[in-house]
Amino acid sequence: MAGNADEDVAITDINVTPLVDISLVLVIIFMVTAPMVIQSGIAVSSSKVTASHGKSTRSESVQVRLTEKSIYIDSQKVEENKFESVIKARLAQNKKKLVIITSDRDVKHGKLVWILDTSKMVGAKTISLMKEEKTK
Repeated sequence: MAGNADEDVAITDINVTPLVDISLVLVIIFMVTAPMVIQSGIAVSSSKVTASHGKSTRSESVQVRLTEKSIYIDSQKVEENKFESVIKARLAQNKKKLVIITSDRDVKHGKLVWILDTSKMVGAKTISLMKEEKTK
């Protein structure tokens, strides 16, 4: 047994093969999931209420106004539980499928997000958020 000194030497090299394998698997996972993350977003355009020119007229869009206590679609008060059916009917008549949303400052953001989601679900292609200019 004393004849082979090479067999008793400990292996001190680092094995990088498992590290490379794990890194490549992670790269593949990120490549597969990245397009799904990008596609789930909603494109929202923003402009000002006081703008005198626009790409769409009032007849080509559905106007939604949010106050703290009420929702108005094209200047008609709508109950929250009937919002989905009313907005769907208005979008069916609208060829551009554009929803323009204006909101008071005291409206909770959850209500605004619900309006955005519902509008998108019933067929809105474009959603525009309008804001008022700050008074000086």
